[in-house]
Amino acid sequence: MNLEDFNNLSQGQAAAILRPCLDVERWINDIVASRPYSSNDELLATGYRSAETLSEAETAAALAHHPRIGERADGNSAAAHLSRGEQADLQLNDDITAQLSAANRAYEARFNRVFLIRAAGRSSAEILSECERRLGNADDIEAREVAEQLSAIALLRLENAISH
Repeated sequence: MNLEDFNNLSQGQAAAILRPCLDVERWINDIVASRPYSSNDELLATGYRSAETLSEAETAAALAHHPRIGERADGNSAAAHLSRGEQADLQLNDDITAQLSAANRAYEARFNRVFLIRAAGRSSAEILSECERRLGNADDIEAREVAEQLSAIALLRLENAISH
């Protein structure tokens, strides 16, 4: 969809385009209410500013829509399709799959939430290394990293959803 078409959608239609990017009502409402946008840069800046202030509750709710890294997202939703596309380049053999599974379990035991990282453009080895590094984070630092990764994923999806 191009920016002009996005600007002209009804509020409900625009929200439906944004929801797979980041299923947080405040974020969606901020972007929809700020239309019309004169450029994609302006749209992305609005998305970034709104994502910068994700609360812990918003982050937790959004994480519910993300599969474990290395696992295929189930379903036919737009978010599931996006997730599968973002993880499509991961080189997953049996060894890497086992390592990611163990890393996911360790992370979930430590932080009681799914390990989230922007997978697009990253190798399996880099993702594993980041998970291991982040296991040593203090809770507050990890909460910030999760919010940053969620924001990065949302902006990547937003950029891909609305073209020039």
